[in-house]
Amino acid sequence: MDVLDGIRRHRGEASGKVTAPWWRRPGPVLDPVRGRALLASPRWRGALAALCGALPALAFPAPSWWWFAHVALVPWLLLARSAPTGRRAALDGWLGGLGFMVAVHHWLLPSLHVFTLVLAALLGLLWAPWGWLVRHLLGGAPSPGRAAAALLVLPSGWLTVELVRSWEGLGGPWGLLGSSQWQVEPALRLASVGGVWLVSALVVAVNTSVAVLAAHRAARVPALAGLVAAAAVCAAVWVWSPRPEAAGSVRVAVVQPGVVNGVDGPEKRFAREEELTRALAGRDLDLVVWGESSVGHDLADRTDLADRITALSRQVGADILVNVDARRSDRPGIFKSSVLVGPRGPTGDRYDKMRLVPFGEYVPARSLLGWATSVGKAAGEDRRRGGRTVVMDVGHGLRVGPLVCFESAFPDMSRHLTREGAELLLAQSSTSTFQRSWAPEQHASLAAVRAAETGRPMVHATLTGVSAAYGPSGERLGPWLGTSTSGTAEYEIPLATGTTPYVRFGDWPVHGALGVLALLGAVEGARAFRRPVPGRPVPPAHTAHGSPARPGR
Repeated sequence: MDVLDGIRRHRGEASGKVTAPWWRRPGPVLDPVRGRALLASPRWRGALAALCGALPALAFPAPSWWWFAHVALVPWLLLARSAPTGRRAALDGWLGGLGFMVAVHHWLLPSLHVFTLVLAALLGLLWAPWGWLVRHLLGGAPSPGRAAAALLVLPSGWLTVELVRSWEGLGGPWGLLGSSQWQVEPALRLASVGGVWLVSALVVAVNTSVAVLAAHRAARVPALAGLVAAAAVCAAVWVWSPRPEAAGSVRVAVVQPGVVNGVDGPEKRFAREEELTRALAGRDLDLVVWGESSVGHDLADRTDLADRITALSRQVGADILVNVDARRSDRPGIFKSSVLVGPRGPTGDRYDKMRLVPFGEYVPARSLLGWATSVGKAAGEDRRRGGRTVVMDVGHGLRVGPLVCFESAFPDMSRHLTREGAELLLAQSSTSTFQRSWAPEQHASLAAVRAAETGRPMVHATLTGVSAAYGPSGERLGPWLGTSTSGTAEYEIPLATGTTPYVRFGDWPVHGALGVLALLGAVEGARAFRRPVPGRPVPPAHTAHGSPARPGR
C-alpha cells in the first residue's frame, strides 16, 4: 500500500489532483513580453534581421531546398513590417541584406577574409529601401488595397536590388533568388519567358502573400488572390509558352583533371588532361571541352603544347576547346581565353573573357583597395578584358558560344550568344579554391537556368568539379562530375531551334519592376502634395461678449 500511495502522490491522486500524461501536458509558453523586449533591443533585433536574411541561402545548392525559397523571406518580411519606424525598417533591410550576401558568398571567406564582410555590408545597403517599403505597405493593419499594392511593389523592389547588384563591379548576379529553382520544371519554363527575373518576382510575390496571411487576416483576400495569380501565371506559361524544337544531337565530352597542386601544377594538370583526352579516342565525339585555366601558357609562345593538343584532336577525331590563362605574346597583359584547337592546329577562333571576377581577377580601384591583396587571395595583377562575345564554328558544323567562369551567371551574355547563332553554350570554369563549399554545386546549377532561358543546351566544364550538362529546356543530362572526380564524362546533347520569348524580348520583367516603382513614387508624391501642411494653432477669437476661457468678459 505504501508503494501505491507513493505512486498516487507522485501522480497527484492523493490530493485529488490528477496530472495529465506527459504527452498531453502543454509545452512551454512563450512570453510575449520577453519577445517584445528582445525585438526592442537594437542588438538582438539586428542579429535576428541578419539571420532572417540568411535563410534564403538554404534554397540554393548544396542544400538545394528549392521549395524553401517560397517561404524563406517570410520571417524577414514580418520583422521589417513590425519595425517601430521607417528608419528601423530600413536598418532591418540592410542587416538582412548583409546576412543574405554573407550566406550566399560564405565560400569567399577563406580567400578574402574580413573583406568579405565589408563587401557584404556595402551590398546589403541595397536592401535598406526594400525594408522601408515593407513597413510602408504592410506595417500596422494594412488595408486590402495596401496589401494588393505590396504584391506588386515588393517583388519590384527586390528585382531592382538584384538588377543593381548584378553589375560586374559589384560582384555580378550570383545568388539571384530565381536561380534557386534550377531543377523545377515549371520555373524553368517561366525562365524561358522572362528569364531568371520573372522567377525571382513570382517567388517574392508568393512570400509576400504568405506574410500577409500570417500577419493580418483581414487582408487575406488580396493575399489569396496573389497566390492564385502566381499559380495562374505558371499554368498559363506551361500551356502556351513555346517549347524548343528538336534539331538533332551532338556528342560532347568534358575533361576534368581534378585537384592538382604543387610548384609544377600547370604541367601536371596538362599531362593529366592529355591522358584523359587520349582515352576518348574512338568515341565518335563532336567536341571535347577542357576547363578554365586548363593551359598555363600562351599557345603561340609554346608551340610544343599546341602540337600536343593538335595530336590529341587528330587522335580523338574532334576539336578541343581549351582555356588559356597566360600572358599573351601578341599584346601586353594576362588574358583568360577560350581557344579552339583542331586536327590542323589552333583554328584561329579565340574568345577573351570579358567580365572579370572582382578581387579574384582584378582589384577595383587598386590604388584605394590594393590592401585587399595583403589580407586575402586577391589578384596580384589585373587580368585584361576581351572586347566582344564570339561564336565558334566547330569542325563538325556545330556553332558554339563559350563563356568563362562566372560569366555563366549573367543572363544577357548567353542571350546575346544565342541571338548571334550559337547552337550550344559552353562554360569553362575552375572552382579548385572552393572545393569544400557550396560554390561548385551552385555554379553548375546556373547552366540549367541559362539553357532554359535561351532554349539552347549548355555544358559546364570545370577543372575540379562540378561539371554538368543540360538540355535546351534546362533538363539535366547524365551525371555530374563531383569535386572529388578526376575523369571524363560524355554527353549526348540534344540540339534545338526556335527563339524563346526571353531571347526575343529581353529583361522585360526588370523594366516592368522599374515602371511599378516609378508609378509608386508618382502616387506617393501626389499624395504628399495634396496633404495639407500643418500650421501654427490659431488662438481663440475674443469678442465684445466674452471669450471661451472667460465668458461674459
